[in-house]
Amino acid sequence: MEKARAQWGNSLQFVFACISYAVGLGNVWRFPYLCQMYGGGDFLIPYLIMLVVEGMPLLYMELAVGQRMRQGSIGAWRTISPYLGGVGVASVVVSFFLATYYNIINAWSFWYLFNSFQDPLPWSVCPLNANRTGYEEECERASSTQYFWYRKTLNISPSIRESGAVQWEPALCLMLAWMTVYLCILRGTESTGKVAYFTALMPYCVLIIYLVRGLTLHGATNGLIYMFTPKVEQLANPKTWINAATQIFFSLGLGFGTLIAFASYNEPSNNCQKHTIIVSLINSATSIFASVVTFSIYGFKATFNYENCLNKVILLLTNSFDLEDGFLTASNLEQVKGYLASTYPSKYSEVLPLMENCSLELELDTAVQGTGLAFIVYTEAIKNMEVSQLWSVLYFFMLLMLGMGSMLGNTAAVLTPLTDSEVISSHLPKEAISGVMCLVNCAIGLLFTMEAGSYWFDIFNDYTATLSLLLIVLVETVAVCYVYGLRRFGADLEAMTGCALNWYWKAMWACVSPLLIVSLFLFYLSDYILSGALQYQAWDATQGRLVTKDYPTHALAVIGLLVASSTMCIPLVALGTYVLRRLKRRDSAPVA
Repeated sequence: MEKARAQWGNSLQFVFACISYAVGLGNVWRFPYLCQMYGGGDFLIPYLIMLVVEGMPLLYMELAVGQRMRQGSIGAWRTISPYLGGVGVASVVVSFFLATYYNIINAWSFWYLFNSFQDPLPWSVCPLNANRTGYEEECERASSTQYFWYRKTLNISPSIRESGAVQWEPALCLMLAWMTVYLCILRGTESTGKVAYFTALMPYCVLIIYLVRGLTLHGATNGLIYMFTPKVEQLANPKTWINAATQIFFSLGLGFGTLIAFASYNEPSNNCQKHTIIVSLINSATSIFASVVTFSIYGFKATFNYENCLNKVILLLTNSFDLEDGFLTASNLEQVKGYLASTYPSKYSEVLPLMENCSLELELDTAVQGTGLAFIVYTEAIKNMEVSQLWSVLYFFMLLMLGMGSMLGNTAAVLTPLTDSEVISSHLPKEAISGVMCLVNCAIGLLFTMEAGSYWFDIFNDYTATLSLLLIVLVETVAVCYVYGLRRFGADLEAMTGCALNWYWKAMWACVSPLLIVSLFLFYLSDYILSGALQYQAWDATQGRLVTKDYPTHALAVIGLLVASSTMCIPLVALGTYVLRRLKRRDSAPVA
């Protein structure tokens, strides 16, 4: 007798699991960056259009496939066609790689969270040198927050060629992160569903607290004005639309197999169309909400740095020209500089090289995303807040919840096909399968705790998923519409949910979404080809800044393997299935 499939406790658990998975670190550290780079408030126009023509249709398709087939990604696509099992395998491979490197972010969040209880915050001041006669030179060349990130957290090597040793602090935090993940997924949907309530709701509580605090900070309005000031010319930039489509695609977590896995635990009659709209809108609204919070903090940081720069110039001019204290202010600085330059030209020319160029616009224009925004820019702002320890604890706890919520989905994408497999599940209980997976991922993840680990993290982050996921989702769409049949799939959905498939979903699945995915695929493929030698940003301790270097041959080989290991699953499994079927047919043919 076939074992009954586990199910969510209720439909709310499913919705919260999807929200917890979709709303992740990208909403907090990539969407604000894209707004900053591509038109401010005007970026919302292509973003919302891509949500309608790409995000919602593809999300609905994956949820519907999972709910209809009631299997993980491998089984679901194999049911549609035996030749499509490789699509599910490719999703599992990508999700496995993602889980391997994604959890190091949670490890870094744990590390910063533990250090947030110190007074003063360890990244707020530069440490003294060995002779205790001054500050560390590397810290003075960079900043205290950069020093803490690159030297104290990563202990980063000068290049990817110098691997260095495993750093025990990040390694211990990585083990803690994987132990936490294991406890959350231990009992499958029963435990994941309950944890999802917390990982989905808690970040919103922290974001609301941060919004109230951010709006009361000095200079917050400068950041918000910068964010919402439209730059209409960016709408004519193709990269604006491409990045909007890419953000929607990856933010919803399409192609990883997670959404199929989650939906497979639904009641067949569940209204997944309604849940698609809810999850899509909440995910996009969260990105916009997080941007408001980010830019209020960003405005405070930029204003603080700008005013600090002005004070240094004022002090320099006051001392150099023996001006009366208080005479020179920010309001009359430019006027007095002009007077001094015309009255004392020779002396002013000596002082001029020592003066910093202070510009609020330049401070706001400094675009940072990813770990740079999370662990450098935010910490720079937090250290200047009152009761900075409290705001630091809240911020890194929020990052941890966002990261853990996404990890629940990443691991589900791998575990569901494994537990669906009769060969594996008949020999190992679910808890053991989860434990082995976490152990293997943790062991591989130790690579990212080495001195060159940050460079390998960037490789996995940049090349594991982009082309692979676009290909996976393109094949998924073609499979549903033209292999299984759009009319047949629509009839299945109507029989399951009682809702007929309207013209909007049919048009998006059959034509618009596939064309959009092909366009994105061709863009990224041509971008990789035309960019020439692949490069990365390496930390130069002697200069206290990042420098650009070419990837060595062994790193390029790993990049090639990362892309090929998932994409090649699709044709190889199809070919293997064809060969096996031919052999079976030959064996079963009657002998003359």
